[in-house]
Amino acid sequence: MKGKLLLCSLVLLVFAGVFVNITTLAAGISVSDSGGWLESTYVEWLPVNGAVGYNVYVKPAGAEDSAYVKIDNELIRQYSSNWRADAVGLAAGEYVMEVEAILSDGSKVSTVTQALTVNANDRSGFAFSDDSDYKTGSGAYKEDGTLKDGAQVIYVTSETAKTVALDVIVNSSGKIQTGVGIAGILSLRQKGYDKTPLAIRLLGKISSSDMSEQLNSSGYLQVKGKSSYTEMNITLEGIGEDAAAYGWGILIRYCGNVEIRNIGIMLFPDDGISLDTGNCNIWVHNNDIFYGTAGSDGDQAKGDGSIDMKGKSTYVTLSYNHFWDSGKSSLCGMSDTEEFFVTYHHNWYDHSDSRHPRIRVASVHIYNNYFDGTAKYGVGTTKGSSAFVEANYFRHCKYPMMSSLQGTDALGDGTFSGENGGMIKAFNNIIVDAASLIYANSNAGTTGADAESFDAYLAATRNESVPSSYKTIAGKTTYNNFDISKDIGADQSDIDAVNEVEEIVTAGAGRMNGGDFTWEFNNSDDDTSDEIDTALMARIKAYASGLVAVGGNSSQVSPTVTPTSTAAPIPTSTPTPTVTPEPTSTPTPVVTPTVTPTPITAIYIHNFTTDGKDSDYFTVKGNLSTIKGTVTYNGLTLTQCLKIESATSIQFTTTQAAALKLVFNGADGKKVKVDGTGYAMANGIVSVSLEAGAHTITKADVANLYYMEVQYRN
Repeated sequence: MKGKLLLCSLVLLVFAGVFVNITTLAAGISVSDSGGWLESTYVEWLPVNGAVGYNVYVKPAGAEDSAYVKIDNELIRQYSSNWRADAVGLAAGEYVMEVEAILSDGSKVSTVTQALTVNANDRSGFAFSDDSDYKTGSGAYKEDGTLKDGAQVIYVTSETAKTVALDVIVNSSGKIQTGVGIAGILSLRQKGYDKTPLAIRLLGKISSSDMSEQLNSSGYLQVKGKSSYTEMNITLEGIGEDAAAYGWGILIRYCGNVEIRNIGIMLFPDDGISLDTGNCNIWVHNNDIFYGTAGSDGDQAKGDGSIDMKGKSTYVTLSYNHFWDSGKSSLCGMSDTEEFFVTYHHNWYDHSDSRHPRIRVASVHIYNNYFDGTAKYGVGTTKGSSAFVEANYFRHCKYPMMSSLQGTDALGDGTFSGENGGMIKAFNNIIVDAASLIYANSNAGTTGADAESFDAYLAATRNESVPSSYKTIAGKTTYNNFDISKDIGADQSDIDAVNEVEEIVTAGAGRMNGGDFTWEFNNSDDDTSDEIDTALMARIKAYASGLVAVGGNSSQVSPTVTPTSTAAPIPTSTPTPTVTPEPTSTPTPVVTPTVTPTPITAIYIHNFTTDGKDSDYFTVKGNLSTIKGTVTYNGLTLTQCLKIESATSIQFTTTQAAALKLVFNGADGKKVKVDGTGYAMANGIVSVSLEAGAHTITKADVANLYYMEVQYRN
């Protein structure tokens, strides 16, 4: 009886010599993961059989149930093997989340998470200086992490980037015009009349093809003000662990008070994030910056700048970003002639090569960063700039600090195009395995060469002034002691102990919980290599989102946000179940004990280990293999698979709505096509909702299929 119809309710079935445990719907909601992060919480749960929608609520732990707030529908998303919801805009504290499943008969079941700890973002550095125009870089948010009063929120996905709409004030009389598409909205905001706080939330992988006509001619999403330092009050943020800008970059111009956070930026066209001309109070934090596309110059194989700023962009904080083998991490000044102010803190320079940052003219505070296997140099100063470098951990950074045409730079061929030097004040850094570092110090003399040729002035105390007698050889620049004379937005309490920097940064930099992309560098090779890692580039090029659909409410149970969310049509020639036994007992739901669950009415199972390609339900074409490894699933040991390749196809027909589950041994992100649409694997599982009709499974990526099942439900 291979592939035959199984009739079931709440019973234990015997099939092909093994026991298959079929769980009816609504026995409760199984939470698979939950937690708190920076001003947000999340919960993940397994699909509830028979649920037609979900609602999710959040409240402070210990508060009355009347304090629950329903989160936006778009914050509830479906993945191949689970559902997830994120609550954002929370002040620091303890919270609980409630997940509510809406069943087909109108009843509901729910469950509540344990207490989840929410931490505040680290709002420090020049973006928060009292000397700045707006004194904040929090964009649409208050300093406690909650949305500002009257803030607007829009959600951008691969499907809505061109269609999302928002009313924008476009003249001094308050005239309203509707912007369509993310670029259309931002272009209306550029008129300068609408300063309403705006949170732009990105969901899942959004590719450059999804953003056609939303990007400028250079491939950037442009956020632009009317003139220099225009108040914008905008936050551009990724939701969850998998928001990605794929194949495009972000350009900020003429803006004041803009925040960019929690986004993975991959294969960007030139710069990943460009702060280009007339910006202030900009906060860029907790982003993952991967390789860009290769540029025309020989040193741009990994892309050009990961996060660059120029053109009088000032009062900027770059913090908790993860740079993945960047070639040029951050240019800080280009043709600038006037002093500007930037902070870099708690960034993870993960085997990146240079420009951490490369500074012209600016006064820059660099603290608590982790330089992790840096092939060329760490901090570079030129053209009269001043840098305060404190409490950083330099692990195998070839040249931790350099000034143009002196010290270590003078020992080589010159790194900085012959520009005049800049001054570095260094304090309380850990330096491990550096090839060269030459200090000058008025108390202890000089380490290395003579006192006129040094990389950095080694301060004895944090607040020590660097004497004006210390000057660069080229340009006779003195240190301007900005860290004493200016409000730098960070005092001693903001500086973490230097021996804790590695642990703090590797745990906290990048997207939420480290994001959905994993890679482990080989220190023995990657510490010294500045070549592109071809295996890493291949992984980035193959990156696929696990997101299936956006929206969980019952009125939107078949969302059109992503192509994979709409089930394909299905024919009518499927065997019809002849027996639909009623369940012998009714499971007790978590919240609504009166729920009578709707049973699974039929299940069709195909186990390639026991059944080969023979089936009365599935028509299987392709090649079997017993050498692709073993998979354990639902108590079964699976040793034979169907190779998913060009010649493979599986056809079947359903007479009613059904759920398809496929079990592979492939890596997360690999895809298989169901009715022509690619679905990504997560933990080896692909789950697809089907409507009545004919279906075909074919190759997207090469994979190995061990087991499949189709479940009908009333």
